[in-house]
Amino acid sequence: MAIDRPQNRSCDPDAREHFVSGIRSSVKLVPNIITTGRLIAVPVTVYCVLAGELNAAFWLFVAAGISDAVDGAIARFFDARTVVGAFLDPLADKALLVSVYIALCNIGLMPLWLVVLVVSRDLLIVGWVLLSYTVRQPEAMKPLFISKANTFLQLMLAGLVLAVGGLGLDDPLMFGVRFAVVLQGLVAATTVLSGFSYLATSKLLAGDEGGGGGGGGA
Repeated sequence: MAIDRPQNRSCDPDAREHFVSGIRSSVKLVPNIITTGRLIAVPVTVYCVLAGELNAAFWLFVAAGISDAVDGAIARFFDARTVVGAFLDPLADKALLVSVYIALCNIGLMPLWLVVLVVSRDLLIVGWVLLSYTVRQPEAMKPLFISKANTFLQLMLAGLVLAVGGLGLDDPLMFGVRFAVVLQGLVAATTVLSGFSYLATSKLLAGDEGGGGGGGGA
Protein backbone atom coordinates (compact mmCIF):
# COMPACT_ATOMS: atom_id res chain seq x y z
CA MET A 1 0.00 0.00 0.00
CA ALA A 2 1.32 3.45 -0.91
CA ILE A 3 1.81 5.79 2.02
CA ASP A 4 1.16 9.49 1.52
CA ARG A 5 4.16 11.48 2.62
CA PRO A 6 3.56 14.82 4.33
CA GLN A 7 4.30 17.77 2.09
CA ASN A 8 7.51 19.56 2.91
CA ARG A 9 6.24 23.06 3.66
CA SER A 10 9.74 24.43 4.08
CA CYS A 11 10.12 24.24 0.31
CA ASP A 12 6.79 25.91 -0.37
CA PRO A 13 7.64 29.00 -2.47
CA ASP A 14 4.60 30.90 -1.19
CA ALA A 15 5.46 30.24 2.43
CA ARG A 16 9.08 31.24 1.87
CA GLU A 17 8.05 34.43 0.09
CA HIS A 18 5.63 35.26 2.91
CA PHE A 19 8.40 34.73 5.47
CA VAL A 20 10.88 36.91 3.57
CA SER A 21 8.22 39.61 3.12
CA GLY A 22 7.57 39.59 6.86
CA ILE A 23 11.27 39.96 7.61
CA ARG A 24 11.56 42.87 5.19
CA SER A 25 8.55 44.61 6.74
CA SER A 26 10.08 44.22 10.20
CA VAL A 27 13.47 45.52 9.08
CA LYS A 28 11.84 48.60 7.54
CA LEU A 29 10.64 49.58 11.02
CA VAL A 30 14.12 49.51 12.55
CA PRO A 31 15.53 52.75 11.04
CA ASN A 32 12.38 54.68 11.98
CA ILE A 33 12.49 53.30 15.53
CA ILE A 34 16.13 54.41 15.86
CA THR A 35 15.31 57.84 14.46
CA THR A 36 12.38 58.20 16.87
CA GLY A 37 14.74 57.36 19.71
CA ARG A 38 17.05 60.12 18.49
CA LEU A 39 14.15 62.58 18.59
CA ILE A 40 13.28 61.51 22.13
CA ALA A 41 16.92 62.06 23.14
CA VAL A 42 16.79 65.74 22.05
CA PRO A 43 15.06 67.15 25.17
CA VAL A 44 17.21 64.95 27.42
CA THR A 45 20.38 66.29 25.78
CA VAL A 46 19.14 69.88 26.06
CA TYR A 47 18.32 69.35 29.73
CA CYS A 48 21.83 68.02 30.39
CA VAL A 49 23.38 71.07 28.68
CA LEU A 50 21.25 73.57 30.61
CA ALA A 51 21.86 71.69 33.88
CA GLY A 52 25.62 71.86 33.31
CA GLU A 53 25.95 68.11 32.81
CA LEU A 54 28.08 68.52 29.69
CA ASN A 55 29.73 65.13 30.10
CA ALA A 56 26.37 63.36 29.79
CA ALA A 57 25.31 65.74 27.03
CA PHE A 58 28.46 64.91 25.07
CA TRP A 59 27.89 61.16 25.18
CA LEU A 60 24.21 61.56 24.28
CA PHE A 61 25.30 63.72 21.34
CA VAL A 62 27.81 61.06 20.24
CA ALA A 63 25.20 58.30 20.60
CA ALA A 64 22.79 60.33 18.45
CA GLY A 65 25.46 60.71 15.76
CA ILE A 66 26.21 56.98 15.78
CA SER A 67 22.50 56.12 15.63
CA ASP A 68 22.13 58.41 12.61
CA ALA A 69 24.86 56.49 10.78
CA VAL A 70 23.40 53.11 11.85
CA ASP A 71 19.83 53.78 10.75
CA GLY A 72 21.07 55.14 7.43
CA ALA A 73 23.21 52.05 6.86
CA ILE A 74 20.32 49.72 7.69
CA ALA A 75 17.97 51.62 5.37
CA ARG A 76 20.46 51.39 2.48
CA PHE A 77 21.65 47.82 3.02
CA PHE A 78 18.17 46.31 3.46
CA ASP A 79 16.47 48.72 1.07
CA ALA A 80 14.34 49.82 4.02
CA ARG A 81 13.78 53.43 2.99
CA THR A 82 10.30 54.74 3.77
CA VAL A 83 8.46 57.99 3.10
CA VAL A 84 8.13 58.59 6.84
CA GLY A 85 11.85 57.98 7.34
CA ALA A 86 12.74 60.41 4.55
CA PHE A 87 11.08 63.21 6.54
CA LEU A 88 11.78 61.93 10.06
CA ASP A 89 15.56 61.53 9.69
CA PRO A 90 16.43 65.13 8.68
CA LEU A 91 13.88 66.39 11.21
CA ALA A 92 15.67 64.53 14.00
CA ASP A 93 19.06 65.84 12.84
CA LYS A 94 17.88 69.45 12.69
CA ALA A 95 15.99 69.21 15.99
CA LEU A 96 19.13 67.95 17.72
CA LEU A 97 21.51 70.49 16.20
CA VAL A 98 19.30 73.55 16.59
CA SER A 99 18.30 72.61 20.14
CA VAL A 100 21.89 71.95 21.22
CA TYR A 101 23.12 75.20 19.62
CA ILE A 102 20.43 77.23 21.40
CA ALA A 103 21.15 75.48 24.71
CA LEU A 104 24.92 76.05 24.38
CA CYS A 105 24.26 79.70 23.57
CA ASN A 106 22.09 79.95 26.67
CA ILE A 107 25.01 78.95 28.91
CA GLY A 108 27.50 81.10 27.03
CA LEU A 109 29.38 78.41 25.10
CA MET A 110 28.12 79.29 21.60
CA PRO A 111 28.09 82.82 20.13
CA LEU A 112 24.63 84.32 19.72
CA TRP A 113 25.33 85.62 16.20
CA LEU A 114 26.15 82.12 14.95
CA VAL A 115 23.06 80.56 16.53
CA VAL A 116 20.86 83.26 14.97
CA LEU A 117 22.49 82.60 11.57
CA VAL A 118 22.03 78.81 11.78
CA VAL A 119 18.42 79.00 12.99
CA SER A 120 17.52 81.69 10.43
CA ARG A 121 18.86 79.58 7.57
CA ASP A 122 16.79 76.57 8.67
CA LEU A 123 13.67 78.71 9.09
CA LEU A 124 14.25 80.18 5.63
CA ILE A 125 14.39 76.73 4.03
CA VAL A 126 11.34 75.45 5.94
CA GLY A 127 9.39 78.58 5.02
CA TRP A 128 10.42 78.25 1.38
CA VAL A 129 9.26 74.62 1.26
CA LEU A 130 5.91 75.55 2.83
CA LEU A 131 5.54 78.34 0.27
CA SER A 132 6.26 75.89 -2.55
CA TYR A 133 3.42 73.65 -1.36
CA THR A 134 1.12 76.65 -1.01
CA VAL A 135 1.62 77.60 -4.68
CA ARG A 136 1.46 73.92 -5.73
CA GLN A 137 5.09 73.70 -6.79
CA PRO A 138 6.51 71.42 -4.09
CA GLU A 139 10.27 71.56 -3.79
CA ALA A 140 12.23 68.30 -3.80
CA MET A 141 14.33 68.20 -0.64
CA LYS A 142 17.58 67.08 -2.22
CA PRO A 143 20.55 67.86 0.02
CA LEU A 144 23.34 69.70 -1.77
CA PHE A 145 27.01 68.97 -1.12
CA ILE A 146 27.44 72.35 0.58
CA SER A 147 24.49 71.54 2.87
CA LYS A 148 26.05 68.21 3.83
CA ALA A 149 29.35 69.97 4.53
CA ASN A 150 27.50 72.55 6.64
CA THR A 151 25.77 69.85 8.70
CA PHE A 152 29.07 68.01 9.22
CA LEU A 153 30.79 71.21 10.40
CA GLN A 154 27.90 72.04 12.72
CA LEU A 155 28.20 68.57 14.26
CA MET A 156 31.96 69.00 14.66
CA LEU A 157 31.58 72.37 16.37
CA ALA A 158 28.87 71.21 18.78
CA GLY A 159 30.82 68.03 19.56
CA LEU A 160 34.03 70.00 20.19
CA VAL A 161 32.32 72.48 22.51
CA LEU A 162 30.68 69.66 24.47
CA ALA A 163 33.96 67.70 24.64
CA VAL A 164 35.91 70.72 25.91
CA GLY A 165 33.24 71.59 28.47
CA GLY A 166 32.27 68.07 29.49
CA LEU A 167 35.47 66.04 29.24
CA GLY A 168 37.89 68.81 30.13
CA LEU A 169 39.77 68.53 26.85
CA ASP A 170 41.86 71.41 25.54
CA ASP A 171 40.63 73.35 22.54
CA PRO A 172 43.47 72.82 20.01
CA LEU A 173 45.07 75.71 18.18
CA MET A 174 45.18 76.04 14.41
CA PHE A 175 47.62 78.67 13.13
CA GLY A 176 47.48 80.31 16.53
CA VAL A 177 43.67 80.42 16.59
CA ARG A 178 41.44 78.22 18.71
CA PHE A 179 39.95 75.42 16.61
CA ALA A 180 36.44 76.25 17.87
CA VAL A 181 36.80 79.76 16.44
CA VAL A 182 37.95 78.32 13.09
CA LEU A 183 34.95 76.00 13.05
CA GLN A 184 32.64 78.89 13.86
CA GLY A 185 33.90 80.73 10.78
CA LEU A 186 33.50 77.63 8.60
CA VAL A 187 29.99 76.96 9.92
CA ALA A 188 28.99 80.56 9.27
CA ALA A 189 30.39 80.53 5.72
CA THR A 190 28.81 77.22 4.74
CA THR A 191 25.51 78.21 6.36
CA VAL A 192 25.27 81.32 4.19
CA LEU A 193 26.45 79.48 1.06
CA SER A 194 24.04 76.58 1.57
CA GLY A 195 21.14 78.97 2.08
CA PHE A 196 21.89 80.86 -1.13
CA SER A 197 22.56 77.60 -3.01
CA TYR A 198 19.19 76.23 -2.00
CA LEU A 199 17.42 79.36 -3.22
CA ALA A 200 19.46 79.41 -6.43
CA THR A 201 18.36 75.87 -7.31
CA SER A 202 14.74 76.50 -6.35
CA LYS A 203 12.03 76.05 -8.97
CA LEU A 204 10.09 78.94 -7.45
CA LEU A 205 12.92 81.41 -7.81
CA ALA A 206 13.56 80.21 -11.35
CA GLY A 207 9.91 80.79 -12.23
CA ASP A 208 9.46 77.14 -13.27
CA GLU A 209 5.68 77.00 -13.14
CA GLY A 210 3.88 73.79 -13.77
CA GLY A 211 0.52 75.25 -14.67
CA GLY A 212 -0.84 77.43 -17.45
CA GLY A 213 -1.66 80.94 -16.39
CA GLY A 214 -0.80 83.38 -19.05
CA GLY A 215 1.60 86.02 -19.61
CA GLY A 216 5.24 86.23 -19.76
CA GLY A 217 7.51 86.41 -16.82
CA ALA A 218 11.04 87.60 -16.85
